[in-house]
Amino acid sequence: MPIPHPSFRAIAFLALILLVSSSGVWAGYFSRIVIDPGHGGDDRGGRSGKVYEKHLALDTAMRLEHYLLAKGYQVTMTRKSDTFISLAKRAAIGNRFKSAIFVSLHYNYTWRRSVSGLETYYYSKAGKPLAEAIQEGMLKRVGGRDRGVKFGRYYVLRASRNPAVLVEGGFVSNSRERSRMKTGAYRDAIARGIADGIIKYRFQR
Repeated sequence: MPIPHPSFRAIAFLALILLVSSSGVWAGYFSRIVIDPGHGGDDRGGRSGKVYEKHLALDTAMRLEHYLLAKGYQVTMTRKSDTFISLAKRAAIGNRFKSAIFVSLHYNYTWRRSVSGLETYYYSKAGKPLAEAIQEGMLKRVGGRDRGVKFGRYYVLRASRNPAVLVEGGFVSNSRERSRMKTGAYRDAIARGIADGIIKYRFQR
């Protein structure tokens, strides 16, 4: 009795299983997005007057959550109110999920008031393409200076077992960018740009 040849579909499915088992999560694939609004509670982050990074990050994160949920994605927030969450707990929340991406949202600050622009950080090789896609998405929506995609040793990136990025949506310390980020339109554009990048990353492979 002849041995039946496996179908192309069966071979492809087997290759997919081998890929997942060897690497955990392959580039571009995820089943959940963990959004991490930076700072919170007594940790106000960068600030100028009554403009606090913790508020900007949370508002942007909630807008991002809205757009991703509308697209049918599963989303987990590390915080949804003005509360302090330790870095270890933030990373632990992200690591609960085996096939997820981790996006930490921040706004920048420096004593050099002239510095401006958007930048996105990654730590692991797996996080770099996600960072590149998000940086491109933000720039298309917001414009402004491109400070690039950079390697960073932030704790939430180093501790993440999944592709992880840390986004800086402009400088609170820069008067022009601060005026823009105080508007809902700017924060909405940042959120939409990040969402665009996530969607591009999801389908780029």
